[in-house]
Amino acid sequence: MREEVEHYRRTGEGLRGRRVVLLETTGCRTGLTRTTPLMRVHARGTFAVVASWRGADRHPAWYLNLLADPRVVLQDGFARHELLAREVQGPERAAWWSRACVAFPAYSGYASATTRPIPVLVLVPRD
Repeated sequence: MREEVEHYRRTGEGLRGRRVVLLETTGCRTGLTRTTPLMRVHARGTFAVVASWRGADRHPAWYLNLLADPRVVLQDGFARHELLAREVQGPERAAWWSRACVAFPAYSGYASATTRPIPVLVLVPRD
């Protein structure tokens, strides 16, 4: 993960042509900035992130960080956006999940690999 973050910061692109963004969260225990490359899910000027952790039965650490502090910085290429994360449910989640699976088809398999519902979070501008 560290290699991909460093590569992305230098080039604005993911390793091996992957369509990713960088998500910066604040560690809920440490207060330190944590940077995670995530698949790029985008529609009509809005981004979403999927807490799949490759279908593991526990949530990824960055998701737990967002629950504690929903303020994030998202880097898309060289553009940086200060955003606020909110978890989506119901029809809104279904629409974003569909977009996510188009952007990264492996998400469907990840959902089958775990019993936990995979959280989907929409990132909106901070006011």
